[in-house]
Amino acid sequence: MDTQESLPFIIAGGGIGGLCTALALTRKGFPVKVLERAPEVGEIGYGIQIAPNGHAILDRMGVMERLESQVFYPDALVLVDAVDAKEISRIDLGASFQERYKYRYFVVHRRDLHAALIEACRQQDCFSFEEGEVDSYENRPNGVTVTCTNGKMLQGRAMIGVEGLRSKTRARIVNDGGPRNTGHVVYRGLVPIEDIVNQRYVNSMVMYAGPGCHLVQYRLRGGTVMNNVATFESPAFKRWEHDYGGIDELKAAYVDCAPEVQDLLKYFSLDKNWLLHDLRPASNWTDGNVTLLGDAAHATLQYLAQGAIMAMEDAVVLGDALERQPKNVNAAFLDYQGRRLNRTARVVTTARLFGAIMHATDGERLLRNEMARKRNVDIPWELDWLYRGLELEEKVY
Repeated sequence: MDTQESLPFIIAGGGIGGLCTALALTRKGFPVKVLERAPEVGEIGYGIQIAPNGHAILDRMGVMERLESQVFYPDALVLVDAVDAKEISRIDLGASFQERYKYRYFVVHRRDLHAALIEACRQQDCFSFEEGEVDSYENRPNGVTVTCTNGKMLQGRAMIGVEGLRSKTRARIVNDGGPRNTGHVVYRGLVPIEDIVNQRYVNSMVMYAGPGCHLVQYRLRGGTVMNNVATFESPAFKRWEHDYGGIDELKAAYVDCAPEVQDLLKYFSLDKNWLLHDLRPASNWTDGNVTLLGDAAHATLQYLAQGAIMAMEDAVVLGDALERQPKNVNAAFLDYQGRRLNRTARVVTTARLFGAIMHATDGERLLRNEMARKRNVDIPWELDWLYRGLELEEKVY
């Protein structure tokens, strides 16, 4: 390998998407350097749902053997009307589901998944990590020069921007005005499983869909704790007020819900909330020897639980494209984005639609419930195209 080809692929961002990319590339023999601004690489957040298309990637990358003790396998995906607390729909995650999709549906704490990916990456000889945050880059004929915010300059074969929603790399390549604020606000809470009073859905992934709001529960850390996620549409945001999403709005959002749903709010931490954003689907992610991946390319709302999984899929498709064209990085990057643009755009746009469906009110709520009850839960139309995963050759993994 000549000097130029021995330069690392610089991956800007050490989150789940960045580490999956590092693992996908190093397993194919490409040297990788991950840049992460945090002094210690880590992952914030609470739970994450991994559908079969994500499980397949983690398993074939050798991550599941490190992660297995920390995951929880729900018995069903359950949709409940938050107003009357009646069950609307149930997708059983047992034998029939596994036969169709080949892999199981599980939930896991983000930190546990991140730790497993770090361990897998560090066992690869051509992986390295460096503290730093990308400020800018310059393309060269056969590489890229990356300048960090601390003034450090790095030479790489190419750069992959995986810095997340507010990626500087995306701002330069796409320049579309940045993230879209939805006005949807999220509160979260983790509590010991023995503190959960209503045990009806304790072994399921349950969503209570209410007017302008919803609430999700599922177990984490091998089933020892309950993850609680409350999301609501802020009336103050819709009025263009600067101060929105506070505790009073949280409580008010669920006043039309059944008492047992309102009672779940006691499980939430009230000292922090998250404002939900996504990105407009772009028609190009690539500039010479630089491309985007994960949230930097296609940040989406959580209503399909596919944000992190789309980054995992990106990673294996990118690795496959580079394996096919190792001497022409730009061509490989264009090949990769051509295979990913439409699928990820569909996730972004469908997630917005499903947010509206989950938060339906009045007659729209009744229509949603009727349609959900009548659909084929063995082959759910809204999820089947996702869960069947990528049509990739086995060697991609």
